[in-house]
Amino acid sequence: MMTLYDCATAPSPRRARILLAEKGAPHQTVQVDLRGGEQLGEAFRRINPQCTVPALVTDEGSVLTDNAAIAAYVEARWPEPPLLGRTPLDKAQIAGWQWRVEFEGLMAIAEALRNSSPAMANRALPGPVDYAQIPALAERGLARLQRFFAALDQHLAGRDFIAAEQFSIADITAVVALDFARAVKFRPGDEHPHLQRWRAAMQARGTMG
Repeated sequence: MMTLYDCATAPSPRRARILLAEKGAPHQTVQVDLRGGEQLGEAFRRINPQCTVPALVTDEGSVLTDNAAIAAYVEARWPEPPLLGRTPLDKAQIAGWQWRVEFEGLMAIAEALRNSSPAMANRALPGPVDYAQIPALAERGLARLQRFFAALDQHLAGRDFIAAEQFSIADITAVVALDFARAVKFRPGDEHPHLQRWRAAMQARGTMG
């Protein structure tokens, strides 16, 4: 059985958890204590030298150490329901929005949080190398995410899903990004009615834990 190295409080492994739940893919879970620095210890470095979660150990024994690889593998193993798209155009639209949610949403939030939180001093980037915080990047990250969620709200007007008129990996990533934004004190308000409607619909799926 596959093994997912997870952290219940972190956004990146949550994306993998939702993906596996939507696919109904059998797996076991091992929690990694990020707050305690377990990801930097020798035992976990032997599993993933990048010192990040999620990491998925496949049935074949290979270790996949990022969400893109995990999604590609799981989609190929369990093609139904398709979360990366079915037709060439659907695949392209979902891939485009997936990139945009990651770059304009998740990365902006991480930029804001990691460059401002006292708990992340000298840990401005995840991984085995320490990087100093840059306060100006925190300010830029906040500006980026506010702009992104305003644009996403407009995009969702009249739409049930982010891309290709179907639930996809782009919706998973956007749910995680929106919830992660609370860490930098962003929550959708009255000016984001479509975003709020969409998020409530996503919660009703029962796989967003």
